[in-house]
Amino acid sequence: MIGVVGWQLWVVGPKPGSHAPMEICALNNTTLRADVDADGHQDEIYDRTREGDPLVTFGGGDTVRVEKARGRWQKFRGVWSDDMETRGTFGDFDGDGYIDLALFYSQHDTGDSPADNMITHEVHYGPLATDLSSARTGTIRMPYGSFVSGVRATDVDHDGRAELQIFQSTGDGTEGHYVGRQDGDGISAAVFDQESGGYTTGGWHRLQLGWLDLGTCHDAPKPKATGR
Repeated sequence: MIGVVGWQLWVVGPKPGSHAPMEICALNNTTLRADVDADGHQDEIYDRTREGDPLVTFGGGDTVRVEKARGRWQKFRGVWSDDMETRGTFGDFDGDGYIDLALFYSQHDTGDSPADNMITHEVHYGPLATDLSSARTGTIRMPYGSFVSGVRATDVDHDGRAELQIFQSTGDGTEGHYVGRQDGDGISAAVFDQESGGYTTGGWHRLQLGWLDLGTCHDAPKPKATGR
């Protein structure tokens, strides 16, 4: 009996709560506040570099990295490849008030020609469990399967649905910029940002894209005034 119960817990995993959506707001471009697991308590998401390697600190004090969201089969597949990295970002992509997670798991570049090995490109729709899993997932439709250097969530048009900003290797030390939006049961990110024309590796970091346009928390630090 103990073995059966243990197996069920291993398969089922933690479940999110059922609290109504709470405010999603940003303290700054690297710190987002939201009730990730719908337990009625605000949690904090922190992505220091804004590359897509955030930490989630739940109201109870437990902290998990975004790589926790990868399923067992995804982790198993990655064992056979070198230089695999996880990228993810949080935003309300479908506009239902719950925070969602866009998740990528792809092979890092090993030279000028990027590896076409993206094992995971999916969105976990909220509410999420404390292991960042979800009962409802969708595909992030990408034109290429190369390494995702970084992802950020924005809401530039303030319509309540976050856009997914994706920076992906295009080889020869360059990065392509794609913008993904909710489309049916997933996110479509097949439109290349023609205005940017792409970036050199690392050059996209200078873009001031972040969580602030998702809404600013009432207790967020005020920006410092700059004199002339």
